[in-house]
Amino acid sequence: MLTAMILVPFIGGLVVAFAPTKKNPTLTKQLALGVSLVTLVLAIVLAVQYQTDGGTQFVEDTMWIRAFGAHYALGVDGLGLTLVVLTAILTPVVVLASWNDGDEGRWSTAAFFGFMLALEALAIGVFAATDVFLFYVFFEATLIPTYFLIGGWGGPNRARAAVKFLVFSLAGGLVMLAAVVGLYVESAKAGTPSYLVADLAKLDMGTATGRLLFVGFFIAFAIKAPMFPVHTWLPDTTEQATPGTSVLLVSILDKIGTFGMVRFCLGIFPEASRWATPVVIVLAIISILYGAVLAIGQDNISRLIGFTSVSHFGFIVLGIFVMNSQGQNGANLYMFNHGLSTAALFLVSGFLIKRHGSASIRTLGGVEKVAPVLAGFLLVAGLSSLSLPGLAPFVSELLVLVGAFVHSPWTAAFAVLGIVLAAMYILIMYQRVFTGPERPVTAGISDLGVREVVAVAPLLLLIVVLGFYPKPVLSVLNPTVKDTLAHVGVSDPTPAVAEGSGK
Repeated sequence: MLTAMILVPFIGGLVVAFAPTKKNPTLTKQLALGVSLVTLVLAIVLAVQYQTDGGTQFVEDTMWIRAFGAHYALGVDGLGLTLVVLTAILTPVVVLASWNDGDEGRWSTAAFFGFMLALEALAIGVFAATDVFLFYVFFEATLIPTYFLIGGWGGPNRARAAVKFLVFSLAGGLVMLAAVVGLYVESAKAGTPSYLVADLAKLDMGTATGRLLFVGFFIAFAIKAPMFPVHTWLPDTTEQATPGTSVLLVSILDKIGTFGMVRFCLGIFPEASRWATPVVIVLAIISILYGAVLAIGQDNISRLIGFTSVSHFGFIVLGIFVMNSQGQNGANLYMFNHGLSTAALFLVSGFLIKRHGSASIRTLGGVEKVAPVLAGFLLVAGLSSLSLPGLAPFVSELLVLVGAFVHSPWTAAFAVLGIVLAAMYILIMYQRVFTGPERPVTAGISDLGVREVVAVAPLLLLIVVLGFYPKPVLSVLNPTVKDTLAHVGVSDPTPAVAEGSGK
């Protein structure tokens, strides 16, 4: 099943890019949408068949490179499943929302949608890989379609943004490669070399070695996440890339960073993860506050959303490393919910930018009077980004804050400031762009069309439904969190009960 989910979009991307249909842009777009919908159907079948009692399921394991101990090994636990499903949901949404974006670039429309489908296939491979070497191959391969999507379509400085993205990502990948080689050396010392995560999790390596290898993986994941101070590539990229590319990058690919922290940092290096917790939590708090403060001061809408994601990823990393069930459940759920809310925010703001011809906030005003549906959609997406109660991100952010308070009240106190700042950067942006008197430059802005409404409405519906009823996702994530904490060797503190309370 997992191999099929990788092959369908990958082969579909090749067909879209190179088949004779590429000379017909409309047929190319319809084919790309059809392939992404087939992948979504497979993801739904996968989710329905998944057993919520936990463990890695849909396992595939075939020896790949015997000399390295590398396997073609796939499988998903609760976290992997939710991210595979998120990828399958967002890809057809992006294809539909980016219907005309591929016509205005350096290369053909067929190449644009072909790269999108290839990126979907590789992202699913990343989230499903249970062999470290296979994960690394998928991890690095995602850079190829992403680089071309950023550099081929978007703003005037897209080539510079693509190079900056590539330099940061390759730097992190090289550091990870050194750690991957180190894992081979350590597993070979123990007997038969193996890159299977299940085997490496049982590996008895020295404390110093484990901490050194942990740092190698963590640096790569921190760049991908992105965390302060290795975050600067993200705002530049979101400012220049098309909205659809930004969604694939921020809502899907950047989750590789936080997913990797859970799967590999905690899964393979539990002692080193406990050792690094104080430093990581400080970096997470800085990311929360720094990203939010810089978002407030942005004039470019796309760049503003990029900085908000720096802040949101700070919350996710914080939830992972407070080392309790509330924080970890919140972080894992946050990955899914952030993907939905940020995708809606990027796409709706992208519709506005395309109509206006500029992403500058100061040039807009009174848009809600000429495009009320667009304004309403962006308001819901913005409110979900600031974690308004009743919308999906609220549940995940609340769980992270509860976990932070259990870890340390001071940690939670600093993190709560991020919520206050989030309200500021979202509401100030909305007020300046959509409220007030109508300006002459906004008079000609049209409201959303049917295709645009159909593309974004499912995301907003999911945000509302999961805001009131997050149990389907949490029931999948809970066993994974329990297994992760047990492996790391931590448990939730026992609640203190006053003597004589009768309880």
